[in-house]
Amino acid sequence: MSTTTPGAASQDRVTRVRISSVTLPLETPISDAKVLTGRQRPMTEVAMLFAEIDTEAGHEGIGFGYSKRAGGPGQFAHAREVAPALLGEDPNDIERIWDKLVWAGASVGRGGLSTQAIAPFDIALWDLKAKRAGLPLAKLLGAHRDSVRCYNTSGGFLHASTEEVLANATASRERGIGGIKIKVGHPDRARDLARVAAVREHLGDDFPLMVDANQQWSRAEARRMCRNLEPFDLVWIEEPLDAHDFAGHGRLAEVFDTPIATGEMLTSVAEHAELIRHGGADIVQPDAPRIGGITQFLKVLAMADRNHLHLAPHFAMEIHVHLAAAYRHEPWVEHFEWLDPLFEEHLEIADGRMHLSGRPGLGITPSERMREWTVDTHEEAL
Repeated sequence: MSTTTPGAASQDRVTRVRISSVTLPLETPISDAKVLTGRQRPMTEVAMLFAEIDTEAGHEGIGFGYSKRAGGPGQFAHAREVAPALLGEDPNDIERIWDKLVWAGASVGRGGLSTQAIAPFDIALWDLKAKRAGLPLAKLLGAHRDSVRCYNTSGGFLHASTEEVLANATASRERGIGGIKIKVGHPDRARDLARVAAVREHLGDDFPLMVDANQQWSRAEARRMCRNLEPFDLVWIEEPLDAHDFAGHGRLAEVFDTPIATGEMLTSVAEHAELIRHGGADIVQPDAPRIGGITQFLKVLAMADRNHLHLAPHFAMEIHVHLAAAYRHEPWVEHFEWLDPLFEEHLEIADGRMHLSGRPGLGITPSERMREWTVDTHEEAL
């Protein structure tokens, strides 16, 4: 007979937290429009922040976040400072723990680096919760589907020639990926249009094609380019304006037939709420590691659903395939192979879709390469 007190809540405690700063090298320096316009340098590595959480009852979870070009050491430092706040907490209380962590560092804000630094903890707690239930995270959340449409971005950057982009597109399609996104935003707009025309001809009229300007157009340039891009029957035009120009994005979404996609650079639920309030996106692109984790991502999903928006989460497909599978409207997930070396497992892609595995939680295990690329660690324990 059970000795549990009737009505008593189950209890567990976080007994150990380990964070790891990992530098993931990229084979080729990566350039998008921000590089060609002089705003950023080419990207040669990705700074990853991993969190591993253990509990008194023997459960464990893993989460990760990232930073590109700058911010990795800052994220690690902030995570190290707030990590002790997790100890002794019941890992079931994810929402309350998120509030505790964000207020522990609230003097530097409740968005941006401070919430990005706590995202790996939040993601690890959701991973732990799903593992404890013996379910893939998507199933724990309530999946609408077991696979999600996926498109490739990593083969379409501006540092690659048009010939290379075409070859990459062919390879992606042969691998079973269902869409291709290429970068635009070159200072010479005619080069952008010629590049898009070449890819559209190569793929054919019916294959899904997207473009991404990475915030590099003015309002006047964006109107002109959106008009010129209309004949290519694109799935969307991404970030034609500064990420925080919500009203400008809203005007483009209202005027043009091609859907406008944006949201990846926003770092809080409040920013996404403003984007949606202005009608600034037909397709919203939240990024769980950038907005503070899965707890915050689910709030964005609720707003998007209420406003009948479509979804295409940014990067981190190992996390986002689960969250997209739990969204009511048919979404897209972005395929990047960059993170593959960090994990023992890899997602299955076939027939244009990314498939959920039956593994519990996120379904990922750190690889030996991830351990080799670790540059700093910190641990807290009871």
